[in-house]
Amino acid sequence: MKKISVKVLRFDPEKERDPHLETYLIPVNDGARVLHALHAIHDGIDSTLAYRYCCGSGQCGSCAVRVDGEPVLACMEEAREGIVIEPLKLPVKKDLVVDLLPMINALPHLEPAGEPVMLSKQDIDAIKPLRSCIECLACLSVCPAMDVTKFLGPTAMRQEMRLALDPRNKANRITEAIREGLFTCTTCQACWKACPKDIEIPGKAIEKLRAIANRNGLTLPRHQEVATLIKETGRSVPKTEPTFLELVPAEVIEPYGEVKGTVGFFVGCMYNMRLPKTALDAIEVLRRNGIRVIIPKEQVCCGSPLIRTGQLSFLDTLKRRNIDSFVFRGIDTVMTMCAGCGSTLKNDYRTPFKVKDISEVLAGCGIEPPARLPVKATYHDPCHLLRGQGIRDLPRQLVCQVIDLIEMPSICCGSGGGVRSGNPEEAAALGKRRGGEIQKTGADIVISSCPFCEFHIAGYTDKPVKNIASVLLEGYTEKDRRKGAKAVSRPNE
Repeated sequence: MKKISVKVLRFDPEKERDPHLETYLIPVNDGARVLHALHAIHDGIDSTLAYRYCCGSGQCGSCAVRVDGEPVLACMEEAREGIVIEPLKLPVKKDLVVDLLPMINALPHLEPAGEPVMLSKQDIDAIKPLRSCIECLACLSVCPAMDVTKFLGPTAMRQEMRLALDPRNKANRITEAIREGLFTCTTCQACWKACPKDIEIPGKAIEKLRAIANRNGLTLPRHQEVATLIKETGRSVPKTEPTFLELVPAEVIEPYGEVKGTVGFFVGCMYNMRLPKTALDAIEVLRRNGIRVIIPKEQVCCGSPLIRTGQLSFLDTLKRRNIDSFVFRGIDTVMTMCAGCGSTLKNDYRTPFKVKDISEVLAGCGIEPPARLPVKATYHDPCHLLRGQGIRDLPRQLVCQVIDLIEMPSICCGSGGGVRSGNPEEAAALGKRRGGEIQKTGADIVISSCPFCEFHIAGYTDKPVKNIASVLLEGYTEKDRRKGAKAVSRPNE
């Protein structure tokens, strides 16, 4: 038995104007869950504390709350010293009890066909990844789209796809899903990571619903334009200046010193077409740290914009061309510096080679220490790096060698999932919210590792937005300058 201190957000709308945090010192056993902590408060300190629970074994979803800002099941999350327990982001009835009924009642329901239909094994297998939802609604508390636009939410999209796969249902699920906000999802994957049943809602439901919508001719016009551009040019953005693949001096770029490793470089559309200088900065950083870089010139778009918007007819052609371009050269490790490309190659391709983000490559080889810069920076986690690839700490470890880092909440900037092109007002609202978080940090610059994030965020902050590679290169440039200044000041040494 030990004592821990926890904070609980208390609020009775019938008696109070605003919620407030209360601190409790409670006895718990080792391994106690958050639900046990709530029991200890209720039974030993304050019996007026309101919260829900039922099964106590992670099966009913009734005890969902937020712990330190993240939605969890109270019966499954370990109680720790200093945690803050809050209700889900839904209307509060009292304390930790939220009003679930409006959202539950709004969920799509099966509309049976006239004749009885038996499910086949194939039907059951297709539905299985979506049927384990316990309707805890934890996913609603992390969905950025629901904060700024009309969207029924991830739970509804999961249910729509589950019904679309069910031959017993007669209703047109796609038109219904579109009305409920199918194309407002940024595919940030926060709902998947919050789901206690690990339901991959973006990939298993939303993107598949969008693919059905595409086959029915219901893809958004702007998304169709992007698909046409990819099919005609191999790139998802038009050329506006000399590209990286045109500017890079050779297919094989040797390091400045000893070769520590070799990677193939998958450039991606944005760094090739819109931000070539950033890709060139990355090459300099890699060369400085002993990495030989091979750059196949025939590589094309990874296909992520097509996958996220459900336009799959041309996808296999892109995959084959990209895979062949690296296999032909005998490359066993392909590096990306675009979070979206990296997530796509890792999760949507079947490659005979390893795929690594540039932060994994640099951390793996052990970089030369750069000079520290007198700059305070905040780091924006790209959704497709943080959740799509599970990479959080490596970028921070790299940039902290150059600057002082100020953390901010890891939330979507609004540029993903085709939202920036298809729903620009929603993207702008999320961009403004990101700009507000940046302003709160007081940082001098913003650092990220996704060209779409960098490009989008730059429109909603007055702070310079830079890539990790560019910041590292600035550190190396400053290091060289100081060495040069020192050598000039002591010419006789």
